[in-house]
Amino acid sequence: MKVCKFGGTSLADPDGVRAVCDIVKADPDRRIVVVSAPGCRTPEDVKVTDLLIACAARRLEEQPADAECEAVIARFEDIRRAFDLPAGLTEQIERDLRERVDGDRSHRGQYIDAVKAAGEDLCAKVIAAVLCSQGVDARYEDPRDAGLLLSDEYGNAQLLPESYENLAVLRGAKGVIVFPGFFGYTREGAVVTFPRGGSDITGSILAAAVGAEVYENFTDVDSVFAADPRLVPDARPVGELTYREMRELSYAGFSVLHDEAILPVVKAGIPICIKNTHRPDEPGTRIVAHRDHEGEEEVVGIACGHGFCQISLEKYLLNREVGFGRKTLQILEEEGLSFEHMPSGIDQISVVLTQEGLDEATEQRMLERFRNDLRASKAEVERGLALIMIVGENMRFHVGVAAKATRAIADAGVNIEMMNQGASEISMMFGVKDEDCGAAVRSLYDAFLRHG
Repeated sequence: MKVCKFGGTSLADPDGVRAVCDIVKADPDRRIVVVSAPGCRTPEDVKVTDLLIACAARRLEEQPADAECEAVIARFEDIRRAFDLPAGLTEQIERDLRERVDGDRSHRGQYIDAVKAAGEDLCAKVIAAVLCSQGVDARYEDPRDAGLLLSDEYGNAQLLPESYENLAVLRGAKGVIVFPGFFGYTREGAVVTFPRGGSDITGSILAAAVGAEVYENFTDVDSVFAADPRLVPDARPVGELTYREMRELSYAGFSVLHDEAILPVVKAGIPICIKNTHRPDEPGTRIVAHRDHEGEEEVVGIACGHGFCQISLEKYLLNREVGFGRKTLQILEEEGLSFEHMPSGIDQISVVLTQEGLDEATEQRMLERFRNDLRASKAEVERGLALIMIVGENMRFHVGVAAKATRAIADAGVNIEMMNQGASEISMMFGVKDEDCGAAVRSLYDAFLRHG
């Protein structure tokens, strides 16, 4: 049994939907199909999820959202018409969408999640209808009925453990199940979504729950590349990665797979295969628990993530003060902020976090607390940072990786704002200015991965 997930670019138009259905029909083991909302058809196009978020924003401002709703309906109508499905399907889609958009807005987060989840939900119903019209025994599965239960953290939900037992019964289901990605339900029955890109997480959870042979994640690239092709146009494909390597790379900007999608399959020991919807016969990239890396280069991939900032705190004899780190993190917690990294020195601590959510008012309030409550002699925030990760299971067997990396970044004329290496020694992180990211990645690629 295989679980396969198709991203928004694969479902953006009728041709993409046709390719998806052909892939499902080509292998009878593909019995659970997870779908995203339709993505962009052209560079100037708008994703269905973005249209839905705009719908919710308009209604929360007590403004009409007819134009946005009609644009969403038109996207599904194009697919319905291309496959000559009953006109009643569009009426059902419009009714569902209008009910969500005109629903209860008293809880902002709950309302936004209910509206933006419509993209995946409606897409799953349409894909099930297309497959049925082509003679496939397929059906839409409602996450509520299946028992996909999530925490009530709207927009950032976490899986509740009992979901695995609930979803396991799908293994015995007949035919093909089309399951909407990205959202589930709280125990109280409210729609709640994963972070953006969360359909990857849904697919991984389902693969673990049913004990799938493999979790196939179909997207618009042939494989994972050793660096972002937008920064390194001739970056080479990677045939195989470990879970740990992919987790590090996904975290730092490899958008081919959501970083939170790794954990469910790691626990179940299920391999992931990244494949191209439009070139399904290509081998893709396999993500496995262990691989033979003997004799390989130190680094398997280089990733760069944007949108970070650094809080710098200084205090003389900080290393002698018990509880300073805990108090620092407590202030972040009370402001609703999570941290990414926390490199430190004798009299200095740096806390790296994403800029999202750190508005000016929160920043000023937080800095004031650091100065007053912690008596920090210096407390400041530096924005506009990028985090570069060099990743490879083989790094720990090679001497001089850090020297080689810092030399490459220096050769690019880039200043390192910070650096950090985890205890596992499979990754090394460098903080640089946003505008220097491309030059640093290209120089690192030349140093570690370019040959001849």
